[in-house]
Amino acid sequence: MDTEAQGSDIPGRIADFKVLHKRAKELAVRIGPKRLTVAEAADEHVLEAVQDATEAGLIRAILTGKREKILALMASLDMAESDYTVLDVRDPNAAAREAVRLASIDEADMVLKGKAQTSAVLRAVLDKKIGLRTKRILSHVGVYDIATHPQLLIMSDPGMNIAPTLEEKVQIVANAVIVANAIGIKRPKVAILSAADTVNPAMPMSIEAAVLSKMSQRGQIRGCTVDGPLTLDAAVTHESGELLGAHSDLAGDADILIVNSIEEGNLLSKSLSMFAGAGFAGLIVGARKPVLIVSRADSRKSKLDSIALGVLLAEHLETVIQRPPALERILTSDISFDS
Repeated sequence: MDTEAQGSDIPGRIADFKVLHKRAKELAVRIGPKRLTVAEAADEHVLEAVQDATEAGLIRAILTGKREKILALMASLDMAESDYTVLDVRDPNAAAREAVRLASIDEADMVLKGKAQTSAVLRAVLDKKIGLRTKRILSHVGVYDIATHPQLLIMSDPGMNIAPTLEEKVQIVANAVIVANAIGIKRPKVAILSAADTVNPAMPMSIEAAVLSKMSQRGQIRGCTVDGPLTLDAAVTHESGELLGAHSDLAGDADILIVNSIEEGNLLSKSLSMFAGAGFAGLIVGARKPVLIVSRADSRKSKLDSIALGVLLAEHLETVIQRPPALERILTSDISFDS
């Protein structure tokens, strides 16, 4: 399957989180709610979001963990026990494994981290026997709804890969493109961020950005348009792109921002949320099913937004990406930097 054929299956672009929820609800009405497992579900704020998503008709939830603790929290939140499946798993690590195992045998469409440690969930995801691993790396993809920006903005990787190599950045781009497709962006524009819009030998990341741009031009990265190095302002505002002289068709119109380290991504993500009031939805991409790793600091709405995004991504992975040929051949060619 080439990328153009894939793009023909992608619905219209989603402009904001209000439309994101509308699209997820329409999907649920058409095909039924998605099945969500929660890894160690005895967490009040996670259960609140699960309750919201269940009442909206987006999901059917399977809750793993200590049954008595989960039921006590559900009672305090007026959650009807009959609307949920509660699996009594006493050990926290075992609860994470069971949540992932159910997804791996297609008893669930996505996994949400509850009170379980992130490391326990990711270990289960990468487990060769019960996990959801593919040939690709896992990367964290954030989607931001910014009131002053005309469209949803995607950024990666703010929470998974510490200092990705050039080869890993190719896969991070591919994972972000999958999310872009899931929210209706057929051929996303990808900006590789840097502190300057020109290549500077003293700034190695600007060289990597230029390499990724050339790889895109030559078809080694497919399904999107990649350019860089670009500064943040040149990537997302036309005025800055013109003022700074960024000679790029992508300048001012980026759909996806790719950062060079987890520090960059984390700071940019929190700055958007704290200072720009951006809505945030995030998940881990690269596994066979969406994995929602939410922070305890994330708001109830942010957790719900992440679930709605997961619903759309799960459907996209099932109906478009997982059809032959394999995912690894859709967005990137076989690339090796070994000599």
